[in-house]
Amino acid sequence: MRATAPAPEELADHTGAPRPRFNMPLDYEQARLGIAFHEAGHAVLSMAYGMHVITSEVIAWEPEPGKWAVTGNTAHQAQDTPPWRYAAQCAAGEIAQVQYLMAYGLWTPERAAACAAAHDRELAIDVLAQFGYRLGRCIVPEGGKSWGMVRGMARRNVGHLWREIRTVAHAMHEHTVLTGDEIADLTGLVNPRFEGGAA
Repeated sequence: MRATAPAPEELADHTGAPRPRFNMPLDYEQARLGIAFHEAGHAVLSMAYGMHVITSEVIAWEPEPGKWAVTGNTAHQAQDTPPWRYAAQCAAGEIAQVQYLMAYGLWTPERAAACAAAHDRELAIDVLAQFGYRLGRCIVPEGGKSWGMVRGMARRNVGHLWREIRTVAHAMHEHTVLTGDEIADLTGLVNPRFEGGAA
């Protein structure tokens, strides 16, 4: 656990605004593993959808003596990724974190609500809009999909890839940061290279 808080940019969404904070009614180890599942959901679906994963990590710190906070980050590169698959990997973090609560006997309505990741939804909406795709928060826009539909796509694939997500989450919980190549080695998935991209 870090002694100091991460830099503000590590706690910001894609627009630079601070990400919302939620009180997760779990102990430190349970909450940290939950964030590892969240990031593993992003990383594994990104890789399964043909994106290059750079790193995926759990970030924990002590904001004041006796208190703790956790978040995470997954860095990836996308090239020619189908837009709805990109959106589904954005939704996969929250889905995997809620699935972790269910699989480990920790689910409550309050804990599930604390897994909400509006910043991931807003990133998906903004990225898809750049390519002319309409993603609605609560409704199905004409010619588009709703966030609920995208979450359904993510839920299906999180289920198919649960073994890989679980493996990555436990390794991340133990080692804090995993490279994309380490994730590929753990899962048997391919971490693609893009011309001019990361090595």
